[in-house]
Amino acid sequence: MLLEPSERLILAADVGGTNIGLALMAGVPGRVRMLHRASFRTLEEPSLAEPVRRFLAACAEAGLPGPIQGACVSGAGPVRGRLIPLTNVPWDIDGEALEALLGVPVQLVNDFTAVAHGVLLLDPADECQLLPLVHGDGTTPLPDPGRTALVVGAGTGLGVGFITRDQGRPQVHPSEGGHIGLPVTGAETLRLWKYLRERFPGPPGAEAAVSGPGIDQIFQFLLGARHLTLTAEGKAIRALPAGERPAAIARAGADPVCARTMELFVELYARVCAELCAVFLPGGGLYLAGGIAAKNVSWFQEDARFMSAFERNYRAHLDAITLATPVYLVRDYAVSLYGAADAALRLS
Repeated sequence: MLLEPSERLILAADVGGTNIGLALMAGVPGRVRMLHRASFRTLEEPSLAEPVRRFLAACAEAGLPGPIQGACVSGAGPVRGRLIPLTNVPWDIDGEALEALLGVPVQLVNDFTAVAHGVLLLDPADECQLLPLVHGDGTTPLPDPGRTALVVGAGTGLGVGFITRDQGRPQVHPSEGGHIGLPVTGAETLRLWKYLRERFPGPPGAEAAVSGPGIDQIFQFLLGARHLTLTAEGKAIRALPAGERPAAIARAGADPVCARTMELFVELYARVCAELCAVFLPGGGLYLAGGIAAKNVSWFQEDARFMSAFERNYRAHLDAITLATPVYLVRDYAVSLYGAADAALRLS
């Protein structure tokens, strides 16, 4: 497997609360390709250095090109100098330690900075990469490449990033927008808000419900609803460890508590996105990234569940904003790795 003369060899890493993704990538800014990829369980590793060592050794054993010429690590937390304190992991990403280990420049970026870089590489005309969600009036507006784009993704946490244009060149920005206040849409979500308020030291943020752990929080809240009855499948899910429940809930559509959990999750996800759109005015598109959306397309599409909540605003001019916003579901779950590699090439 040979490199083209213009290509550089990059190690890309994406560190989330659940998984560490590592990839050997080759390319130039705006065009990267994956040569090899592996995944590790985040909480089973003492640091990022250990899986990186094993991954690069496996690449060398497989006869893949080397050595790498640069690296970029995206992490689920804010970048602070040469560190990323990970939000849901008991260890930090240390850029200087990784540079000492690898002997090459190491870029550190927020996880949704990497996702945003990756979105820039995707083709809106290819539904295998980006699935357009149809608006209530039957339209699927096209993104304006000259305007701001917004990336929102629920996984172990709720990530938000955005892309602006500077004289035609894309500029990717991180954000802590996943921690804006949790929306309230009616009596049921008001009760949910009050339920969560008792479990946090302050008013609950969006991530408290719009995330993998948030799915379990909604499920636990609904277990007390008198009008819903758990089936045998639902009872089995309730007995699972907390980390396993969200995926099982999403698969158990026949159980009324699980089904209502996912309906509320998608409704709140849509309202968070609508409120962010009022801030960013993303004529360049709203991109729903993260594993939950990619693995549960039907929950978003059935009965126009996401789009009907997204377009249900309290003022007509806000309806006009959401109606004009192109909305895409990111189907390529490796987008963060492609984005990390592209970030390494652009930032260096």
